[in-house]
Amino acid sequence: MTDHSPIESFKPIVQQQASDVAPTSAGAVDALAEATVEAAGLELKARSQWSYARQRFLRHRLAMAGLLGLIFFLVVGIFANYIAPYPIDQINLEEVMIGPTLTGHHFLGTDEVGRDFLSRIVYGIRTSEEVGMFVALVATTLGLILGAIAGYFGGLLDNLIMRLTDLVLTLPLLAILLTAAALLGEGSQWRVSFILGFVLWTTTARIVRGVFLSLREKEYVEAAKASGAGNMRIMFRHILPNTLGPIVVAGTLAVGTAILIETALSFLGFGIKPPATSLGILIADGQNNPQKWWLTVFPGVAIVLIVLCINFIGDGLRDALDPQQRRVRA
Repeated sequence: MTDHSPIESFKPIVQQQASDVAPTSAGAVDALAEATVEAAGLELKARSQWSYARQRFLRHRLAMAGLLGLIFFLVVGIFANYIAPYPIDQINLEEVMIGPTLTGHHFLGTDEVGRDFLSRIVYGIRTSEEVGMFVALVATTLGLILGAIAGYFGGLLDNLIMRLTDLVLTLPLLAILLTAAALLGEGSQWRVSFILGFVLWTTTARIVRGVFLSLREKEYVEAAKASGAGNMRIMFRHILPNTLGPIVVAGTLAVGTAILIETALSFLGFGIKPPATSLGILIADGQNNPQKWWLTVFPGVAIVLIVLCINFIGDGLRDALDPQQRRVRA
C-alpha cells in the first residue's frame, strides 16, 4: 500500500473544485493544494536530529530542573560582587560566630572573625564554578585531540596514547593530585585547575577513541577519502560531528567531578589557599569549630546542589543525544 502526502491527498479534491469553476493548470493545482494543506494545518515540516534532541531534552523533567538550578548558581557566581551583602574579607570582631538568623544582618551567620558567611559562600561558588568550567574545557579538549588521533590513525600512535591513558587510570588519583600540587605548587586557583585538567582527560580520550574506531570504517568516510579529502578534514569535518553527543555528556560530567576533586584538595590543604576562597576552603575552615554547624553544612549543601544539577543535565543530554532513544526516562 503506497503512502501519500497531505498535498497528494488534497489534489483530487482541488482539481474537482477547480474544474467546476474554470480550467486550471497543473502548477496552479499544486499551489492551491499546498495552500489548502497549510490552511488545514497539515503541512509537513522537516526536522533535524538536533531538533529531536532538543525536544527530548526539554521533556526531561530532571534535566530541566537541573538546568534551572545551574543557571541560578551561575548567575550567583557571575554577579557575586553585586549579590554578596558584604565584602568577602570584611571583619567585624563584635559579631563573631553568630548563628543563622532571619531577622539579623547575617542571614547565614558569621565565621570565627565576624565575616558574613553568605558573602563567603557566594564568592566560593564563583571560584568553584570557574575551576569546574576551566578543568572541563582543558580535559575535554585534550581528551578529544588524543582520542581522535588514537582512534583514527590506530597502530603505533593508538598503542602509545592508550598505554599512557591506562597508566594514568591505574595510578591513585588522589595521591597523584596531592603529589602534583605539592611539587608544582598549590594555592593558586588556576594552577590547581591546570593540574586537574591534565589528569582528568583520560575518560574523554577513551570515549572519543571508541567512537572514532567505529566511525572510520563507515561509507561516508570511505567516500571522503576517495574524493581526496585529507585526514584532518575527515577527522574534524566528517567524523567529529557524529561524536559530539558523547563529548558533550563527558564534558558536562567533568565539571561536577572537577568541583568535587578541588573541594577534596582544598579540604586537605593542598588546593586553593587564602586569601582566595572556595567551597572546599569554607568546609575545611568549619572543621576548626565543629560545634558551629552552619560553617560546614551550608558550603556542603551548595556543593551537593551544584553537582546534582550538573549530573541531571548530563543525564538529560545523554538521553537526548542518543539517536536510539525513543522515550524520556525522567
